[in-house]
Amino acid sequence: MSLIQFATLLVVIGALGRSVPTIVVSTSAASELFLKTHDKIFASRPKLQAAEYLWYGTKGMIFSEYGTYWRNLRKFCTLGLLSSTKIASMAKMRREELVLLVESLKIAARNCEVVVYVSQKMTLLMEDMTCRMLFGKSRDERFDLNAIIHELTIIVGAFNIAGFIPFLGALDPQGLTRRLKETNRAVDEVLKTISDEHEQDARDGYTSQIAITWIMSELLRHPRVMKKLQKEVQNVVGDCEFVEESHILKLDYLDMIVKESMRLHPVATLLPPHESMEDIVINGYHIKKKSRIIANNWGIGRDPRNWSENVEEFLPERFIGSNVDCMGNNFQLIPIGSGRRSCHGIHLGTIMVKLVVTQLVHTFDWEFPFGMSPDELDMEELFGATVPRATHLLAAPTLRSLP
Repeated sequence: MSLIQFATLLVVIGALGRSVPTIVVSTSAASELFLKTHDKIFASRPKLQAAEYLWYGTKGMIFSEYGTYWRNLRKFCTLGLLSSTKIASMAKMRREELVLLVESLKIAARNCEVVVYVSQKMTLLMEDMTCRMLFGKSRDERFDLNAIIHELTIIVGAFNIAGFIPFLGALDPQGLTRRLKETNRAVDEVLKTISDEHEQDARDGYTSQIAITWIMSELLRHPRVMKKLQKEVQNVVGDCEFVEESHILKLDYLDMIVKESMRLHPVATLLPPHESMEDIVINGYHIKKKSRIIANNWGIGRDPRNWSENVEEFLPERFIGSNVDCMGNNFQLIPIGSGRRSCHGIHLGTIMVKLVVTQLVHTFDWEFPFGMSPDELDMEELFGATVPRATHLLAAPTLRSLP
């Protein structure tokens, strides 16, 4: 069946059965209307099949409906699990895991290993950090946490036809129900050890390793940017072998690099759907209660109306003198959403991303292996609830000579 035939079939089926009104928001002006001006009306989440299976009737914070339960859960997570004090208390742990990674890379560099699987190293690092936050020790051999989160994000991000044409749910035309049941069993095994509220920590670790890998991909493709970052880091860190979290607050160019990578490679191309809690008219358009709103992160980040020139180019300098941040305050860049349903783990995630990237470029020079040129690097994405690289990132580290 061709794509056109498939699309035609969906239209016919939708006409026969109940469908779900859905609005895709692809401009910063529109996203501000839905996520700020009328934030409260669109603060709820629709009941998704994936959330029903994986979050026990949408009991998890990400996909629960807006109301008292969600407000209390968010308050508990924000104040109890992800407060500034709690995050700061884990700094020593993050440093210890990063030191272990650096030492392993030093061994590879000294042994003149031609290639390092950077994306795999980042996956293991984030899994170890996450497990230490959850269990007080590195990777738990009882289950493969990263593989579970990876499968979870693919299923949650899949286009579920039954989610928009509900009567198809019983047929399971894409096999998603079967995969949801299998993943739910794996999640149950994890939750025998950790509480449901800690699951967000695991997700933050997974998205952090995706962000780090995309940043390293762009730094490898743009040696000028990497050298400029190394110079800034050297000026701030000095003769310290290891970067401290206090250092990253002073790295302005690093901040620009992170924002530019988030613009081009948002961890989620489509934000989790919002749902309207009442009828509303916006800009002359009547939007019914229970309509779904999906913000197109990828499209907003590449909208030429937001970015004056070279919109497809990786150019951190575009943020010089700009007050645009990644925290959902500026609607031309909303990698973690905005308003009531924005990601509450952004502070921890940002620390981990910046700390790891800074240490990697401070200790090592990085090049493509086997004489590969920057243009040859595969930058394809693997689509899901998150968007990692479709292929592993390979690179050759060389130990830098520090003063």
